[in-house]
Amino acid sequence: MPCLFHDQPFAQRAWRRAEGKRRAEAHLAQGRAVTPALTKRGAVKIEVPDRAVIDIGSNTVRLVVYSGPRRAPNVWLNEKVTARLGRDLAATGAIPEEAETLALEGLTRFAAILRDLGIADVATVATAASRDASNGPDFIEKVRAIGLEPRVLTGVEEAEVAASGVMGAFPGAAGVVADLGGGSLELAAIADGACHEGVSLPLGTLRLPALMNEGDEAFRNAVEGHLAKAQWAAEQDGPLYLVGGTWRALASFAMHKAEYPISDPQAFCLTPEEADRIAARLTDADPDTLTDISDISSSRAAGLPHAAAMLRIMLARFEPSALVISAWGLREGLLFDRLKNGAKEQDPLLTAVTHFTTPRGADITNATLTAAWTAEAVDGRNRGSERIRLAATMLTQAAARIEPNLRLAHSTDWALEKRWLGLDHTGRAMIAQCLRASCGSPKLVADYLRMADEEQLHRASAWGLANRLCRKIGAGTRISLLGSALRREDDRLVLRFDKSRAYLMADSVESELANLADWLGLKHEMMVGEPVPAK
Repeated sequence: MPCLFHDQPFAQRAWRRAEGKRRAEAHLAQGRAVTPALTKRGAVKIEVPDRAVIDIGSNTVRLVVYSGPRRAPNVWLNEKVTARLGRDLAATGAIPEEAETLALEGLTRFAAILRDLGIADVATVATAASRDASNGPDFIEKVRAIGLEPRVLTGVEEAEVAASGVMGAFPGAAGVVADLGGGSLELAAIADGACHEGVSLPLGTLRLPALMNEGDEAFRNAVEGHLAKAQWAAEQDGPLYLVGGTWRALASFAMHKAEYPISDPQAFCLTPEEADRIAARLTDADPDTLTDISDISSSRAAGLPHAAAMLRIMLARFEPSALVISAWGLREGLLFDRLKNGAKEQDPLLTAVTHFTTPRGADITNATLTAAWTAEAVDGRNRGSERIRLAATMLTQAAARIEPNLRLAHSTDWALEKRWLGLDHTGRAMIAQCLRASCGSPKLVADYLRMADEEQLHRASAWGLANRLCRKIGAGTRISLLGSALRREDDRLVLRFDKSRAYLMADSVESELANLADWLGLKHEMMVGEPVPAK
């Protein structure tokens, strides 16, 4: 065999492979995309899109391509055509020829994209416009001629599938789902992991202007008449979960006016009183001024005043405990419904965080060990946030791979702006506060106090300081943690090491221990000896 050290071509190839892997890992650690060039020679595995949904709605025709875990899929591609198929339903009852042409052109392009991507798992659905229009069946036949297989959902099916999307995004949710589209408003009651009632009402954003033109009283009477068909919604306890782009635009307006700390409306919550005040302002708003707000398009702005007027009527009739924005709806409900029961029961937050952080250097097993190692010291018996703390720990591990000067900004953006399922805004703030503390900045952020209380954020900073201590002890390895223990003993925070690991008792470790103890209002001590059993 030739000597490998003197095999110049082999050495060059080995160096290129190592360099490719190093560069790919650096890109991932910084949250940057990995280019195809970085994936050659097995340097890193690319996430391949493998399923798609085509949603032929009354306002838009949309293609969404997904990749990643089944329980918490990533959006790989999101394309839409604003065809407004249902714009004349109230006047003529038919799909306009121009809208049909625009939709078919978009669908032809979508079908070609899917063929080029090699994606065969495609769910194509059509809703109110295709269902209600006099020429809807003819339009669907033209869609089939493109090579797609659309399923025209009944009104009840549309309500049920949208409800599945909400249940997927909010495990354990109970309340009423209100999915507002261009042609219809779907209402569904959810509780105990199931949809119990569902109805579709002709109150879509493209139909509301015709009702509004009859005058305020006629508008109210018409809306109330339709809502009376869902009297069960007034009897269902819980929040009103709002699904659809128009409701998200309403949330963007509310967040903008309140100078809210984050921009993602997923899980944004309003009290009924707050929602009514916002809706009252929007009812009289000029749509042209609304487009000045980020995330409010001209098409959404046009429908917002009418939708806001309807929302006020819904609030008075249903009296929900709160209003919650759901970014998941019909498209995600289609995917969620296909999962087996075991997959549905997976925690979407931990599934997504694990998928996101693993290629960035985190490890779920080590994160679990770290969370267990710190639990008694930082939380004592005040548990209840274990899943959030575990997610924060994995994100802390991933953040440690980022360059120090980028770490704080990148990691807090992950917590606050990346869309996480199964996480409310209190949880977002706690994870962000933990990440700040793990970067050496435990001081509470005033803006976060708008999403979480002082006690919750103080605990989250303790999580971060404890994770920082773990990282300092032998780089947070399994062996270093198993050879040590952190305990509260009366007014002291005691870090004990096995005799075989006494060499880990460095000044830098004691410094981090002191920082954590000070934050918890305790004295600190570091010693060799058997740990006191956790309480």
